[in-house]
Amino acid sequence: MQGRRVVVTGLGVVTPVGIGVEESWQAWCRGESGIRQITRFDVSDFPVKIAGEVVGFDPGLYIEKKEIKKMDLFIQYAMAAGTMAMKDSGLQVNGSNAEQVGVLVGCGLGGLPSIERYHHILEAEGYRKISPFFIPMMIGNMASGYLSMRFGLKGPNSCVSTACATGAHAIGDAFKIIAREDADAMLAGGAEGVITPLGIGAFANMRALSTRNDEPPRASRPFDRDRDGFVMGEGAGVVMLEALDCAKARGARIYAEIVGYGMSSDAYHVTMPDPKGDGASRCMARTLKDAGVRPEEVDYINAHGTSTPYNDKFETIAIKNVFGEHAYKLAVSSTKSMIGHLLGAAGGVEAVATVLSVKHGIITPTINYENPDPECDLDYVPNEARRIPIRLALSNSFGFGGTNASVLFKRYTE
Repeated sequence: MQGRRVVVTGLGVVTPVGIGVEESWQAWCRGESGIRQITRFDVSDFPVKIAGEVVGFDPGLYIEKKEIKKMDLFIQYAMAAGTMAMKDSGLQVNGSNAEQVGVLVGCGLGGLPSIERYHHILEAEGYRKISPFFIPMMIGNMASGYLSMRFGLKGPNSCVSTACATGAHAIGDAFKIIAREDADAMLAGGAEGVITPLGIGAFANMRALSTRNDEPPRASRPFDRDRDGFVMGEGAGVVMLEALDCAKARGARIYAEIVGYGMSSDAYHVTMPDPKGDGASRCMARTLKDAGVRPEEVDYINAHGTSTPYNDKFETIAIKNVFGEHAYKLAVSSTKSMIGHLLGAAGGVEAVATVLSVKHGIITPTINYENPDPECDLDYVPNEARRIPIRLALSNSFGFGGTNASVLFKRYTE
C-alpha cells in the first residue's frame, strides 16, 4: 500500500436488527435474525412475502422535519448512519478543515419508492401533481449531497452505484482519496431502501429470492445445502475514514486500519457470477497485493455470502483459489444470514461488522447453517459467534454486471 495510512474512526448503521451500531452489533453476536413478513405493502399475490425491514426508524431524530418529505427512504437511512458515524468519530468540521473532509455514500437502486409513488400519481392525477422535489428525491448522489450540506463537508463529494458492491467500492474509493492526500477524512458507505412491490416483484421474477415464507428467520442460509435464494434487506452502513496522522493529532479513537482495496470484473454474465470464481479471485488477490500481505496472514473473511446457490458455491471456489490450503484455516461468515441482502448498503454495513470483529476479536456467525453443502466446505462459523484474535479481515462484495470489490482491515497498532 502506498500513501498515507488510513484508519476508521467512526461507525454508523441502520439495519433490520437494530438502529445504531451497538444494537446491531449485539444482535449479530447473538445470531439474531431480522427477517420477517413484509408489512410495507400487500404481498398476498406475491410468491415472496418476506424481507429484512428496518423497524422503528424515526427520521426525525436525524433530519429536520421539513426536510424529511424531500428525501427518499435510502437518503433518510444514509443521513441516519452518516450522522451516527460523524458523531462517533468526534471530528469537528469548521472553516479550517471543511475542504479536507468529504463524503462518498452510494446506493444500488436509489429512489425506487419515490419512482413508484410518483409514477402512480402521474397516471392517476397527471403531471401537475408530481412533486418538484421528485428528482432530488430519487437520484443516487443525494445521500452524499445531503450529508455534505448537513455537516458542511466541502471536500470530495461523490457517489458510487455498482449494484451490490456499492458500499465496498465507496469505502475503498474513499480510502484511496485519503491515501493520495486529496482529503484528510471521508464519510463513506452505502444505503438502500427498496422493499417495494416493484423491487420485490422484479427480484422474485428473476427467481433470485428465497420463498421460505413460512419460516422467515430461517430463510437466509448462506452456504447451507438447502439455501434457495437471498432475502432482500434495507438500511445503511457508513464509516468515517481518516488519515492516521490527523486522527492521532486530535486523539481520536481508532477502530481499525484499512490497508487494502481491490476491484475487478467478471466480464462473464449480467447476473450470474463466473463459475470459476475468476473475477472474485482476482479482486481478493489485488486487495492482498495492495496491502502487501500474504494470504496466510488473513484470519477472517466477511463473505458476500448471499444464500443463493451460485454465489455461495463460486465465492467458496474463489476463496480457495486465492488462499489455497489456508482457506481451510480461515474463518468465513455471512452477515446476510441475519439481515438479508441490503443491496447497495450491504458493503457498508458489512464493513462495519468486519471492523467491529477486528476491534473486539469476535466473529459474528453464519446462522441457519444446518446442512453442510459438499461444494461449500470451509469454516463458515456456524450459528454461534466465535472469539479469536484477528490480525487481518477481508470484506467481500460482488454485484450484478460482474463488478467486484474487497476491502481489507487490520487490527490497529502504532
